[in-house]
Amino acid sequence: MRLTISHQTTYQYDQPVHYGLQQVRLTPKSRAGQTVLNWTVEITGGKREVEFDDQHNNRVQLVSFSAGQTEIAILCSGEVETTSTHGIIGEHGGFTPLWIFKRPTDLTQPGPRLQSLLGSIGDQFENDIARLHALSATILIAVTYESGQTHSSTTSEEALVAGRGVCQDHAHIFIAAARTLGFPARYVSGYLMMDDQSAEDASHAWAEVYVKDIGWLGFDISNGISPDERHIRVATGLDYRDAAPMSGMRLGDSEESMQVTLQVQQ
Repeated sequence: MRLTISHQTTYQYDQPVHYGLQQVRLTPKSRAGQTVLNWTVEITGGKREVEFDDQHNNRVQLVSFSAGQTEIAILCSGEVETTSTHGIIGEHGGFTPLWIFKRPTDLTQPGPRLQSLLGSIGDQFENDIARLHALSATILIAVTYESGQTHSSTTSEEALVAGRGVCQDHAHIFIAAARTLGFPARYVSGYLMMDDQSAEDASHAWAEVYVKDIGWLGFDISNGISPDERHIRVATGLDYRDAAPMSGMRLGDSEESMQVTLQVQQ
């Protein structure tokens, strides 16, 4: 499947910003199940200072604000050819050792609600893959998909207590649970083509678990499926903070607003 993506993020400020930096992780790479045919990142109101691969092998661009700006826009667009691998990414690569993906983070720290959820799925499974699919299904029942109830700093335990969340929360809960079970697990940010719409509100997130003799295996918890040819992987990390499409800082006390327009089409 050939997918076209157009993704623009615009930041607006009520006062001129004299200095700001953004780490932009919005460039997919050719890897298992996807081949990037072309990709561009256009910046208005700032400039690209440097580009590098981080510890998770994500392509990162460091973007600075032009002095005195009240608006900065970043437009990513391109074409990616995808095939279904049934969620299988394969053996581990990159600069970060596999054992680090067993380490909990602030956003994926296990708590009482997580332990209770793990106890509810039991242990009668044919293999590890069946157990992980059951875990994914249980999380989707426990935490209903609903936007506006959580934010980027919501932890996995807080989302479980709330019983409401979005794909980021589902991924964090799944990662925390998988690590508690002894699996290396990581967060994935990327794009998903929705069958019933071309315009979307935000990029997508899911999780991957390293399973012996298979390698990294993806789970789209929010949709109850394995990632397929509609998914495009962009960045990975221990949690959202490592794989966030954009993160940064600015000097001053200006108020910020953000607008996102995203289209993913075949």
